[in-house]
Amino acid sequence: MEERRKNRRMELSSRLLIKNLTGNTQEDVSIEITDLSKTGVGFICNSMLQIGTVYEAFLTIWMKESIHAFLEIVRVEKIADNQYCYGSVFIGMSEMDSKRIEVFDTMGNMEK
Repeated sequence: MEERRKNRRMELSSRLLIKNLTGNTQEDVSIEITDLSKTGVGFICNSMLQIGTVYEAFLTIWMKESIHAFLEIVRVEKIADNQYCYGSVFIGMSEMDSKRIEVFDTMGNMEK
């Protein structure tokens, strides 16, 4: 399969809480991050999320730092009963948070 990402992806064993912004009810959903780049995040979740929907995200990264961002779901794949793999892109991420991810990416390349 052809790689379509603009940036190298990183794997983190971290957690992410997201809130749906499209309704009156906002439910926190825990997810497992499978990959991260400065343009988006892939994750596994037990909840069904809709493509094109925007979610507010609080991403806990290395050194317990937190990145606040908005994600748009662009890909979904059912991988098991009640378990889905998602691809999302960051919307309106601050330049500072984007640079934090880029620095982590650079450090990861230096270790290889």
